[in-house]
Amino acid sequence: MAMTRVRPGRALFKTRGRPTGVQAPNRDSAVIDWAAYIDGHRVCTGTVADAVRLVRDGRLTPDGDSAGFVWVGLHEPSATELADIAEVFGLHPLAVEDAIHAHQRPKLERYDDVHFVVMKTVGYVPSEPGGSEVVVTGEIMLFCGPDFVVTVRHGAHGELGAVRRDLQRDPARLALGPAAVLHAVADRVVDGYVGVANAVMEDIDEVEEAVFSPERTDESRRIYRLKREVIQLKRAVGPLAGPLRHLTGRRFVPAEIKEYLRDVEDHLTRVREQVESYDELLNPILQAHMTQVTVADNKDMRKISAWGAIFMVPTAIAGVYGMNFKYMPETQWQFGYPMILCIIAGACLSLYRGFRRNGWL
Repeated sequence: MAMTRVRPGRALFKTRGRPTGVQAPNRDSAVIDWAAYIDGHRVCTGTVADAVRLVRDGRLTPDGDSAGFVWVGLHEPSATELADIAEVFGLHPLAVEDAIHAHQRPKLERYDDVHFVVMKTVGYVPSEPGGSEVVVTGEIMLFCGPDFVVTVRHGAHGELGAVRRDLQRDPARLALGPAAVLHAVADRVVDGYVGVANAVMEDIDEVEEAVFSPERTDESRRIYRLKREVIQLKRAVGPLAGPLRHLTGRRFVPAEIKEYLRDVEDHLTRVREQVESYDELLNPILQAHMTQVTVADNKDMRKISAWGAIFMVPTAIAGVYGMNFKYMPETQWQFGYPMILCIIAGACLSLYRGFRRNGWL
């Protein structure tokens, strides 16, 4: 993409009177950052509209390409905030609606000369202070036009501030236009998949060691939680393969960026295969755990049955002599009571030794 240096006029850097366009961010604003990028160098303006005018005000190369582009970053915008951005850039209402409500599958759609890309982000965060970690998901939507890119982020993780700073340290790549931003965001999202997948693998190793350890622990809830997290990873990782593959064939993506996108797609393929293998690991672990629980329950039942049989002997003998018949054997004998106690003790000891020898006790 041919780029030309543009020296903007002073009037575009500050607004006169009441500002127009999207205003500077504050604590209640969804606009995180914006800037115009000319030949890969950042140019700050007072409003988003000023940045757009800076790029679009007759500054085109002979090939019709923009001499720069505008990058606007938003976090969980309201309908009103995103409508203001949509008016500035001419975004399609259907794509704007998807960006507001989120909960979209990873996809790539085209509206005239604007490409709309949806990616799922994942994070591994503690469920509670000091508690176990769980997989949480969010979304990043990108509107990629000829001279602008708008990123809309949903969720508490997946920040793009580091992505912007890294790109700004590489003006040559940033000068390639919105496609460079698209690749950088996709690369960061897939790197997040890799980190979470490795963390889940560590948890699977831990639960496997716990299941096959000599200590008796209940790992069923943890295994089911891991299976649910694997499903969430699958829903994020799997559907993104198609959009990444299609992006490498789009004309707005320079050849240099296509090479990088193919590398990201390769990383995504490896993560997807890794996540799919987790189910194959968790299923036998769960089956082994349930088998161990069943075996332990059987052992407990054998112990209970053995002790019940032992206690039946004194109960039966005492029950017979407790019927108070007049002509019971040895009731009038001086040593009858000690003899019965010895019989009870001998019978119980014999049963105990027999059950112990057979492994019931």
